Formats: sequence, C-alpha cells, structure tokens
Amino acid sequence: MSRIGRKPVPIPSGVKVSVSGRSISAEGPKGKLSLELASPISLKVEEKVLVLQRDAESKKARALHGLFRSLVANMVTGVSLGYQKGLEISGVGYGVKVAGNKLILSLGFSQPAEVGIPEGLSVEAPTATKFYIRGADKQQVGEFAAEVRRLRPPEPFKGKGIRYEGEVIRRKAGKAVAGAGVAGK
Repeated sequence: MSRIGRKPVPIPSGVKVSVSGRSISAEGPKGKLSLELASPISLKVEEKVLVLQRDAESKKARALHGLFRSLVANMVTGVSLGYQKGLEISGVGYGVKVAGNKLILSLGFSQPAEVGIPEGLSVEAPTATKFYIRGADKQQVGEFAAEVRRLRPPEPFKGKGIRYEGEVIRRKAGKAVAGAGVAGK
C-alpha cells in the first residue's frame, strides 16, 4: 500500500466536508474548494477523518492513491488555514504596488508590468520590495507566484529580479579585469 495514501486526512474544526459520488467539496473559513476523484479511488468519511482507498491494485491505481490523498489533504488545509507565497524584488528602482485587483510591478522596463490578480487570491504588499500572495488553493497560489516571478527572474550577476522569500541566488563573478597582463607583446 501507498505510505502516503493510507494515512487518514484529519478534518479540523470549522471545516465542513461533503462527499457525493466521486466529488468531494470542503468549506471552511478561507473559502470553498472541490475535487473530482479518479475512478480507481474511493473516499470514506469517518469520525473527523477522511480515508482514501483504491478499488484496484493496478500500477495506475497505486500511483493515484497517494496523489489524491495529498490533493485532498491540501484542499482541507487550504480551506482551514490557507496558503501563502512571499516574493521579494531587488534592483534599483524596482517596486510593487497593489491597485484594486491588479498587481503593478516596476521592473526596469520602460512601462510598469500590470498583472491581474485571479479570483480566489489576495495580494498584500507591506513594503515596496515585498509582497505576499494568499489563497485557499495551493496550486493556484503557486502558479500565480511562478507567473509573476517569470516576468523578471533573478539574474546571477547582480541578483536583480523577483525571487521567492528565502530563495538563495547563486552569484557569479563578473568579467576578469582586462589589462592584468600586458596585451599585444
């Protein structure tokens, strides 16, 4: 059996989980999410825990068992606690502002980059160089953070660009000083 798949998913207080056929939905203080289970996987609701089981012993069923257990656990955690990704901007003149449902980034281009914030996510910019993306859906939070980071990924020479909070950028040395030796002799 899958080590991950066989672990039960605890349901925290304040989260309401409903199962109808192959569809599961969870509702909590941070929002509402739903998921459609694949055919070889079934779900049972026991006392304050969700147990996923596989109906077959095929290779595909074994692979999907752990996957769907993780997806259900992420869904329950998302509606109860939520997910957050922090990003930092470094560079002279670089900055970030939130205006309504748009994220406005000054990244050294001739025009500031405007990115629409997807529904279900919230963005907070406490300083001009840090901002946080929050939401209930782990995949949506990570996808939007990666999309924003892709606008100006950090470069290895000066470290300018958008990076995840706590991400370490391996720096490279610049060109060696020319004229260290006498050229042309």
